[in-house]
Amino acid sequence: MRERPPRADAPERVLRVALLGCGVVGSEVARIMTESAQDLAARIGAPVELAGIAVRRLSKVRDLPVDPSLFTTDAQALVKRDDIDVVIEVIGGIEPARSLLLTAMEGGASVVTANKALLAEDGATLHAAAEKYGVDLYYEASVAGAIPLLRPLRESLAGDKVTRVVGIVNGTTNFILDRMDSTGAGFAEALDEATALGYAEADPTADIEGFDAAAKAAILSGLAFHTRVTAADVHREGITEVTAADVASAREMGSVVKLLAICELDASGESITARVHPAMIPRTHPLAGVREAYNAVFVESEAAGQLMFYGRGAGGAPTASAVLGDLVAVCRNKVSGGRGPRESAYANLTVKPIGEARTRYHVSLDVADKAGVLAAVAGVFAEQDVSIQTVRQSGRGADAQLVVVTHTAPDAALAATVARLRTMEYVRDVSSVMRVEGE
Repeated sequence: MRERPPRADAPERVLRVALLGCGVVGSEVARIMTESAQDLAARIGAPVELAGIAVRRLSKVRDLPVDPSLFTTDAQALVKRDDIDVVIEVIGGIEPARSLLLTAMEGGASVVTANKALLAEDGATLHAAAEKYGVDLYYEASVAGAIPLLRPLRESLAGDKVTRVVGIVNGTTNFILDRMDSTGAGFAEALDEATALGYAEADPTADIEGFDAAAKAAILSGLAFHTRVTAADVHREGITEVTAADVASAREMGSVVKLLAICELDASGESITARVHPAMIPRTHPLAGVREAYNAVFVESEAAGQLMFYGRGAGGAPTASAVLGDLVAVCRNKVSGGRGPRESAYANLTVKPIGEARTRYHVSLDVADKAGVLAAVAGVFAEQDVSIQTVRQSGRGADAQLVVVTHTAPDAALAATVARLRTMEYVRDVSSVMRVEGE
């Protein structure tokens, strides 16, 4: 690690910050740091200032109250500077973000990042570097934007035993599903509206296919259960197959469809499951009322019981709020000579595959309108030891349909049941399969 040069202003040390990225979030960070410099200094106990901002293009016009000379395209040189105390990374992606942060920590700089993809893929390397070089690694902004969520898991609940974390952690998909529920729109129509309003990217794949939520689920699982979890460990399903008929069927059941991130501790306490998929939840559940592009996470623990965290999960200003909260914490540690919480992965629990997760299914079947069909279908469920909670038949002739809701069973048994139903002579089509949560 590089030695810090002695400073003549030691009693009034100025903490210098390098900002990597100046997009929607980065520009808000730069603006608030500049406009609220006095307040931040008072809260930290020392002045804090931007020492450089790494960007891809110097020619881009930026309406920010900062000195234009701070901008640079040489991010590597910026993080190598001896006078940098903290590096804020909001560029996203795996590389060059990982290399830049490792270089910064090697030089003695603490890190604040919003990079969920990097943390979910290779958080272990970042934590190891922070430990090796004696610096902080904070990442509140990587999950659920402005909502204070990771710090309660990392600190406030550190003495408790978390058993379950379930939540809506992607605003784009929540907006789409909310519109489908409230207006009866189809998926494509709701996605177009989300795009027009700026809730969905030009390429919405990461959101609608569940990649974004899976990365967040990995981070949440790691913190909640003191175990290293990567995005590859998380079962992932998106919302592209959710139809207006699925949403209408949920409404008839008094439920709503949400894309959920679910992280659970097994009853044995020796393994966990982490999954992201659409699910029906009762309208009486606290998460059912989360509308528009908001996020909410429900945490269950042995001592604290049930907790819910709710707010804006994305956007420049909300995410910048979380980044700056981390910046204040890291800078306070610099002033006091202390360090924040380190990685807690002592439990090293096994992450079970989705087939071993216990859940419930809602299955819609287009069936032949003949006597004995219901008994035959029930028999298939019985073969896999899956108990039926309710069954509803509607329509006649070509429109005959069965809707089956199961009791809790292993996901593998439920999937095998559906696969067998698809081969039945009397089943024209398995038109919809969705998990049911929250009861």
